[in-house]
Amino acid sequence: MLPEINYWAVILATLSSMVVGSIWYTPKVFGNYWMKKSGVTMSGKASDAFGPILTTVIVSFITAWVLAGAAYISWTFYGGTGFLWSTVVTAIVLWAGFTAARFITHDAFDKRPSGLTMLNIAHELVTLVVMAVIIGVWPPA
Repeated sequence: MLPEINYWAVILATLSSMVVGSIWYTPKVFGNYWMKKSGVTMSGKASDAFGPILTTVIVSFITAWVLAGAAYISWTFYGGTGFLWSTVVTAIVLWAGFTAARFITHDAFDKRPSGLTMLNIAHELVTLVVMAVIIGVWPPA
């Protein structure tokens, strides 16, 4: 069985991750804290951001696509009712089991500040929940 996926929802969810990240890591929100704790200094040149932004778009598309597929599988497994809530719950479970758990493990070994770890996993949670809402309100036809 291949999961049905609404690719328009996946594309919008991909774009939403860019919006969430742009707001989350702006200097007036968490950007200054993130730069200080991660040791990142901005060059101010737009060309330096091209590679990371392209990577983010590709990875966000993959994340949205996997979430849409997993949500569809979860939704059909539990009887096919409540696609929105099924998608949101699936996103939170995947975030906890994969994203948050892996961030915490890697950051512990890298000796990153716990505040930076919490900031980044919270960003991932918000990103996935926003993606889930978009995918959940626009189920496959």
